[in-house]
Amino acid sequence: MEIVELFTILAQGEDSQHQFKKNVNNAESLGAEMVAFSNGKGGQIFIGVEDNGNISGLTVDDIARLNQLISNAASQNVRPAINPTTQNMMTDNGLVLIIEVPSGINKPYQDNTGVFWVKSGSDKRRATSREEIQRLFQSSGLVHADESPANGLTIADLDMDYFRAYFQQRYSEPLEKQDIPLEQIIQNMNLGNNGVLNVTGALLFAKMPSIRLPAFIVKAGCFPGTSIAVDTYTDSRDITGKIADVFQQTISFIQANIHHVQGDQTVNSLGTPEIPRIALEEIVANALVHRDYFISAPIRVFVLDDRVEIISPGHLPNNLTIENIKAGNSNARNPILTSFANQILPYRGYGSGIIRALEAYPSIDFVDDKAGNLFKAVFWRKI
Repeated sequence: MEIVELFTILAQGEDSQHQFKKNVNNAESLGAEMVAFSNGKGGQIFIGVEDNGNISGLTVDDIARLNQLISNAASQNVRPAINPTTQNMMTDNGLVLIIEVPSGINKPYQDNTGVFWVKSGSDKRRATSREEIQRLFQSSGLVHADESPANGLTIADLDMDYFRAYFQQRYSEPLEKQDIPLEQIIQNMNLGNNGVLNVTGALLFAKMPSIRLPAFIVKAGCFPGTSIAVDTYTDSRDITGKIADVFQQTISFIQANIHHVQGDQTVNSLGTPEIPRIALEEIVANALVHRDYFISAPIRVFVLDDRVEIISPGHLPNNLTIENIKAGNSNARNPILTSFANQILPYRGYGSGIIRALEAYPSIDFVDDKAGNLFKAVFWRKI
């Protein structure tokens, strides 16, 4: 870091990636700060700086003591241990020690008392909710929501006619001719364990998964004007059922509430939807397959006069960015569900869905809202 960059950061104040400390004497407190940065995007701790950004400075003796303290905190007060780097910068007001804490690759991190710390603005806080801690494990690939038990749904809740047809199509053998019990088949297919369906098994094959998983539905609404903050709507629907049915009904809802253009077609034709079906299919399929199932919230679909919004719980996982996904990069947040999706939905799993959607309809904006923990696709309507 150059001195100009240092003064620029200090002038801007503390935020979720820059923390100021006049001095540090407690390894446990420093370890907690490191844990929070490691569980997030990483960051820098500036020691020798007042809360308001003024440099108070450190002595050479301070630097020697702090380097030992930093080493102890990183190895003994952060689990798993991390390897921060340090830099000493001389200013007119004294030395500033800068600790660089990278975003961790072994999330979640905790302090030596077992507390998970996360950043909250410029401060830190304990991660206490089950869902938040699960998402920390999820970010490192240690646990996936789609393999979690489906809140009491069992093989008795399967739509057996539908499951038999799927099994026949996928394996080219009748289900009835298998030598092992249904419970073992479900377990072998990674759809459940000990007779209890996981989230993937329930969403794909249960008769009514919303009975036990009421948040994993699509709430769709069509509103007059350009805002949902109105007292009236022209159409509204809670879309439930197996994921294949939810997909088809969501596409149907949007198409029923957008314009169809006649063009050169006769008046007896249905017309061409203003937003091509393939673009809608790609985004709706992505929402169903890649949403965060650790978040108890529905996918939301809004049709307004100027746009169609498809809002998925959960921001882009890990290091994915909007630029990445437009280039065809992907990350399987729900790997078991993803492995079944290309046989049940028009989903290929190559990371090319966003590319195809944009080719079919370029007027799509994407919003990765990390603060709100959601991802939004906005189709701007042309007519």
